[in-house]
Amino acid sequence: MSPLNPMSPKPKAIYPGSFDPITNGHLDILDRSLSIFSEVMIVVAGTGHKNPLFTVEERVKLIREVTADRKGVTVDHWPGLIMDYARNHGYSAVIRGLRAASDFEYEFMMASMNKQLNPKTETLFMMTAQNLYFVSSSMIKELFHYGGDISAYVPELVTQRLKEKIPLRQIKK
Repeated sequence: MSPLNPMSPKPKAIYPGSFDPITNGHLDILDRSLSIFSEVMIVVAGTGHKNPLFTVEERVKLIREVTADRKGVTVDHWPGLIMDYARNHGYSAVIRGLRAASDFEYEFMMASMNKQLNPKTETLFMMTAQNLYFVSSSMIKELFHYGGDISAYVPELVTQRLKEKIPLRQIKK
């Protein structure tokens, strides 16, 4: 089932992450993945040591709303190991986005461990677009909190949801 063979059906992949919140960087990786895979399942994964702003249910709902116009996208959540999700649901590829060189070492180690856990599932790394490589969900939340303009980095719906969650900090000059 090679995506390079035009006679083979396109494989399906999962795109796991915390997505707290989803950014245009995430959407860039998703859109390019959809040119390779027939279906991309976005999996809101356990956040581990992170302290999320949005609940899992809020993130799943927000991602579904933001991606509603994209064919081949589904959204789910999973509290456990992503390789167990891939095995249990028959996915053979995991998509991981890389923003900068600093991401690579962590992602490489995680992909290596994941290969030990589930040898049948491949990890594919995709570089985020140059105009978005510095964008992270954490940075978006902080920038928004201090009144910065995040409109170039997230869908409008994300900005609306952030307004409901984060009070703007008033900086006195």
